[in-house]
Amino acid sequence: FQPLHTLRNAEKELLPGFHQFEWQPALKNVCSSWDVGIIDGLSGWTTSVDDVPADTIARRFRYDVALVSALKDLEEDIMEGLRERGLDDIMCTSGFTVVVKESCDGMGDVSEKHGTGPAVPEKAVRFSFTIMSISIRVEGEDDGITIFQEQKPNSELSCRPLCLMFVDESDHETLTAILGPVVAERKAMLESRLILSIGGLLRSFRFFFRGTGYDEKMVREMEGLEASGSTYICTLCDSTRAEASQNMVLHSITRSHDENLERYEIWRKNPFSESADELRDRVKGVSAKPFMETQPTLDALHCDIGNATEFYKIFQDEIGEVYQRSNPSREERRRWRSTLDKQLRKKLKLKPVMRMNGNYARRLMTREAVDVVCELVPSEERREALQKLMELYLQMKPVWRSTCPSRDCPDQLCRYSYNSQQFADLLSSTFKYRYDGKITNYLHKTLAHVPEIVERDGSIGAWASEGNESGNKLFRRFRKMNARQSKMFELEDVLK
Repeated sequence: FQPLHTLRNAEKELLPGFHQFEWQPALKNVCSSWDVGIIDGLSGWTTSVDDVPADTIARRFRYDVALVSALKDLEEDIMEGLRERGLDDIMCTSGFTVVVKESCDGMGDVSEKHGTGPAVPEKAVRFSFTIMSISIRVEGEDDGITIFQEQKPNSELSCRPLCLMFVDESDHETLTAILGPVVAERKAMLESRLILSIGGLLRSFRFFFRGTGYDEKMVREMEGLEASGSTYICTLCDSTRAEASQNMVLHSITRSHDENLERYEIWRKNPFSESADELRDRVKGVSAKPFMETQPTLDALHCDIGNATEFYKIFQDEIGEVYQRSNPSREERRRWRSTLDKQLRKKLKLKPVMRMNGNYARRLMTREAVDVVCELVPSEERREALQKLMELYLQMKPVWRSTCPSRDCPDQLCRYSYNSQQFADLLSSTFKYRYDGKITNYLHKTLAHVPEIVERDGSIGAWASEGNESGNKLFRRFRKMNARQSKMFELEDVLK
């Protein structure tokens, strides 16, 4: 690596702020200059006399400038896509539509830097985007013709960082203040067209943004919903935890950003002068102002992690035969967990982890793992039930994991509703001791909402947060190895 402030000209071309463009009509409340590189994430932060100075550092690109850079990177793919479709590139100067996936994730502990500057939180948040597809509307055709489709939508290589900030994702005020301008730029772009030179000709592009790369904690943060432990279990429907455990499968997606905004106004004004409980029931757990639109969907990676965490607990309960007893002591539970960890380590070389992660979840949710666990389960009947539960889960999993389920696993897609009903029946009978009046958030989504989302979007896996999560690893590596040892400059260097 060269020192980042001595980037060669060829490398500067790759960074946002190099290519000329314009918007028609001009973007509202966004500067029209195009040669804008990295900016302070706090620019536009209006401080009144009473305000404490922001104890955070943030660096970002302007959203439209970053999108232009991404499109210029794809210039050859766009031209090749036009040729493959037999389209005359001289005629195709307008009608392009770009679909963008947005992801945002908190990174937990990122301490280790010294240097001067404000005492910033030891946590970071990363906001990024991926160009998922580009299509063109041709005269005489009803549907757009796709000329570019991202083949690896969950790779860190296709996931472009837009904003890096030292802030705790739970700090709602700071997070909203930093992402506020990003939301404003995104809103302005929806009402305008980008004019950019691609293949030597000016062409016009429209953008659609889909915020899908968020875990449940971040969705609730952005959409103003109560935290994950709320009785309102779901970010897609109004079901309560008790209702979802009684009726595990039959729910449809009803929540939306606009509805959340309306409910927030009701929560704020209480027009019917209701008690706190009645009001909460009316707004179904909306308790803060939604500030960024997210797509009502399910994040495949966190679904895997959430469900694996639940299976890990079921395994412990089955080792201790909890179905025969009530309220085992903490000591007993610890003993079962230790037995399970030792077995998994001995037979599968699976080391125990403090917090469930994607790799552990993938290895735990296998036939081999359930067979190994069954060696510790005394009853033959319970062993069969556990194996059947895992078998059904493995039939369902490819449907939300695959980038294109109708192509990759059509049979499992067709059988999904049947399998999820079988899975739910097993939980509410054989495993009733765990699911009487309660169910986890991700199990509910897995059983109730997957077919509807796949029917609407064509895929769940392609829209996951995995690329952003992989990018988090790069953030840590670049920060350690390739960034200047200074709080002020390190985020700029990592962003580059």
